[in-house]
Formats: sequence, C-alpha cells, structure tokens
Amino acid sequence: MPKAFFCDVSIAGCVWPFCSPGLFACGRRAAVRGLPLITTIAMILSSRMLPAQQDPGTRFVDCSLLVGAEYPATWPTHPFPRFQLIHEQRVGSGSVYNIDVLLMDGNTGTQLDVPPHSVVRPELKREKSGPYGTAFTETIEAWQFGGEACIVDVRHLLDQAPNGVSPLVMPRDIESFEAKHRRVGFGDVVLFRSDYSDRYYRPFPEGHRYIADVVDRLAPGYPDPGPETMEFLAARGVRTLGTDSASMGPLPTLAEPTHYAGLRHGMIWTEGATGLSQLPPTGAYYVMLSPRHAGGMYAEARAIAVTGGSLPARLIDAAKNKRAADLSPVLDMRYPITNPGAKTGRHRQVYVKVDFLYSPDLDLWHHTHLMDATAGTHLIPPSFALPPAGVEVDYAPEVRGWLADYEARYGKRGVSDRTTEKVPLDWTCGDARVVDVRDLVGSLPVSEVPRSPEITVDLLQADEKRNGEFKPGQIVIFRTGHLDRHLKPAPEDKGVWADPLAGKSEGWPAPGPDAIQYLQKRGIRCVATDAPDLGGVEPRRAAMTYWALGTADMVAVEFLFNLASVHPGSYFLFAPIRLQGCHAGPGRAIVLW
Repeated sequence: MPKAFFCDVSIAGCVWPFCSPGLFACGRRAAVRGLPLITTIAMILSSRMLPAQQDPGTRFVDCSLLVGAEYPATWPTHPFPRFQLIHEQRVGSGSVYNIDVLLMDGNTGTQLDVPPHSVVRPELKREKSGPYGTAFTETIEAWQFGGEACIVDVRHLLDQAPNGVSPLVMPRDIESFEAKHRRVGFGDVVLFRSDYSDRYYRPFPEGHRYIADVVDRLAPGYPDPGPETMEFLAARGVRTLGTDSASMGPLPTLAEPTHYAGLRHGMIWTEGATGLSQLPPTGAYYVMLSPRHAGGMYAEARAIAVTGGSLPARLIDAAKNKRAADLSPVLDMRYPITNPGAKTGRHRQVYVKVDFLYSPDLDLWHHTHLMDATAGTHLIPPSFALPPAGVEVDYAPEVRGWLADYEARYGKRGVSDRTTEKVPLDWTCGDARVVDVRDLVGSLPVSEVPRSPEITVDLLQADEKRNGEFKPGQIVIFRTGHLDRHLKPAPEDKGVWADPLAGKSEGWPAPGPDAIQYLQKRGIRCVATDAPDLGGVEPRRAAMTYWALGTADMVAVEFLFNLASVHPGSYFLFAPIRLQGCHAGPGRAIVLW
C-alpha cells in the first residue's frame, strides 16, 4: 500500500529584499556578537549572492509532504516501519560535520510507484506477469518522471463517501477536464486534485485522520481513480500520474485492482502530492525525483512543479521527446555509496536494505533502508558543516587550528540552521554548466598521496575564457570522471573511497575554499560534482571547503555520474527528499535538453 508526504508550497519570505531566507537573522546575530551594524550589512552584501536568476516569471512549487516523525509520513499498518531520523554526530569535539542517519522505506511521504508494485516479473509466468514486471525504480527512464501537468479537479469528491470508503474518480472526470481544456495524452502528467493532503496531513494526533482513521473506518476515504479510469488514461497514452491523496488505491477493496490496471501499462505515479492548487490547469512542468534504489517497487520522492515564463515549455518539450538523462548512480548494497572513513570507526552508516514483509503474489520483499543521509546522490546544505547561531562549538584541538587558519584567511566562519527542507527548490535547479577537470587526474606525484588535486580559481578563470563567464542561477558541475571510472561492486570497489583515503591512490579532484568564494562572487548558488564529495581526501582542506560553502549560504550536490550525457543547453534538476531537520538529503538528479 502507498503512503504520503507532507508538502508546504509556500516560500519563506525575506526581511530585506536582497536577502535569502534567514539572512537578516544571520546579520542580527553577527551584530549581537559585537560587530558594528554597518560591518554586518557589508558582510551580508559581500558574502551573500542574489537569488538564482531564472526567467522572471518562473516559479518553483514544492508539491511534496514534509517528512518528520510527528507527521503521518509512513503507512500506519503493521509491519511497515516508522520513519526515523537519527542525529548520529553533531558538530563538536568528535566531528567537523552534522551527520544524520535515516531509516526510511519507499512508502514514506510523497512517493513514487512503479510497475513491479503490482506487475509480476515475466519469468514467473503468473497471471499478473508482464513486460513491466522488471521496471523497478532504478530502470525507469528519466524522461518519464515529468511532463505537462494536467490538473483534474476532483474536489467535489472530498469526504463524499462512507467511512472507510474512497469516492471514485471516473472517466467522466477526465472528460470534464478535456471539455474545458484539451485532450490528455502522451507526455502529460495527469494529477488528481482533491486537496486531501492539504487538509488532512497534520502533526499527530490530528494526523491520524490522514490514513489511519480511514483504514479503521472512522472517516471517509480519500478520492482515487478506479480501474476503469486507469484503463481510460492508458488508452489516451498517459504514462505518468499523480494524486494528492494518501494512495492511488481506493479503499477498501479496489487498491490492488486500480494499481494493476495502471501499472500493467507501464505507468508510474506520485502518491501523496500536495499543493496542487498552486498549479494552473495546464502548462506547468511537473516532475517527481526519487533516490535510485536497486529493486525498488516504490520510492520516497520529491515532487516539484515549474510554472510561468518560458522554462516550463522548454522542459515539457524535452520530456515529451525523451531528451533526458539520469545523473544518479543506483543505490545498491554491493556498491561503495557511503564514506568508509580514513580511520577505523570513522565510517558513515552503510547503505542497508532491510526486508520486512514478503509478498507471495509478487515473489518480492517489501523493504526499507538504513542509510547515511549522504548515501548516493545527495544534497549538502549549509548546516552540514555549520552550527546554529548561539551554539559554542568545542572542536578538537586539531580542528581548532584549522578554523583559526581558515578565519585568518577567509573571514569568520558562519552559522546556519538551513537544513534540507529549508533549501529553496530553485537553488538546486538551473542551467547546467559543466567544468571539465579531468586533466587534473594523475597530476600529483606519488609522494603527495593522500591528496586531492585542487580545483583552483585559475582553473575556473581558464574555463570562463573558453566558455564564457559563470552566470547566476547556473549549476556548476565539476566533471572529474571519478565515479564513472571507479564505481564498481565489491570486491572491486576500493577505487571510489577506500584507496584514495588510505593513500593508495590519488584522491579525486576537489575545490578549495578559494574556488568556492570565487563562484559565490559570480552568483553561483549550487555546486555539484561527479566525485564522492566536494571535500576530497584531505580533512583540513575538506573542512575549509565546507565552511566556505556554508558561510556563503551555498549548497552542493554530490555523487553524480554520467556527465557525458549532459548536452549543451541542458537543464539540471535535483531535489532531495523533504526531510525535516536533516543536515543532508538523498535525492535524484536528471538533466533535460
């Protein structure tokens, strides 16, 4: 059964027009710490950039539910596991970074369903076997995740059924939409808007109304399409859907028939969307991005929409014509997708698949995952390396020395409470600007290992001479080729992390704080890499790089691959799972051109 995410579509406001959210608070804190107000203002103006420059009419809408333990983010029936966020390490004497661990299954919050949720693998030769029985989350092609949003208004069905029963969205509801707007078809994302999640996704105890009270027949069911509606849409050529209900499966008896009716045609869909009232009936680009779990029948996801200006049409055209590529490696226990640490006991939580419920009909296990928040492709927000305001950090003596050196050269290290859910969507989406740094590979003498070749300001300026200046709003992506070369299953998995960290091979190219500050002055908000991280193998320089990123209120997307697929004119889309209070966040990156 599917679950749902809570989504807040509002955008945090600014106190000053040139400030990003939270900047005024940061300036006020600096003043409180003894800096003159004029100095504080100068620091803000010089160290913070203007918002990413999208088309002036373009707006990003978050259609994802907020995931937190106090919300009904997980399917409530036994034995589905509850979501857990574990703050494993805090910035302080034992760690330079805030390190979080997640226990999260694919039925958490806003989520993606793919065919093997109901379609059986072909080789099993069962009644529901079909060609899409192997279309797991890691195999769905990037173009299918998005398209033109077609908002089918079904608000007249909300709460219009007996307790425990879902009112059904019928083909006539689609035909009513078509009569007002246009015929739906291939390349469209048909979204059923009932406003159910907007109304009922609340912190507990009110949150029981979202799913549990429906299952217990204490409240009317959420509106959903029936099997005949799925067949109707399949005949139209629609392959991507979404609902702002908790599931695409009507209760109490039609959940599986409806799932199978759509998924057998190769459909995928969003469950637990929210904020669909923010979108026009047609014309917006909608996409759902999920971590790329191996063998996933479903996955936790981030659903976003782009409205206004010229960008939606550009993205819709690319998706409809299948001009898209996946930049996220598969999350698989056999692969080195989390940092093993350079010393014993310093490793991050390894990625673990945990089976908890066997489905005999599918011959598959439902599973959850225990993983570090930086597993695979992930976001690094400012709070990853910075403490919140008012917290005095007692670093280890060695790190205190690093910090003194950093502040002597680069200025005061900042503070931040900008966790994953507080990063605006337009910070991690923009025109892709690939900076090829593969010439740095092999540039260090053996005597200097372990080290990572440094991506310097000179290198960035040379790239600008060849390709034009960096522009605000671009996503600057360093192409090192590291994961393309080294990401292999065990026992051939040492080239990604283990050998470079141990000094057995050269580290991957990584920027220093000078490069970060240079990009910040150019108006760059997000930096990405196809290496394991932006820090490299040297702990001192890594700390300085992340301090510089956080202090500039910049974010990073790490652990990409397949950058050869980034064509000229590509648009980069990435969004992490909307995790409340998390200091990093897994997600998926794609490009469209």
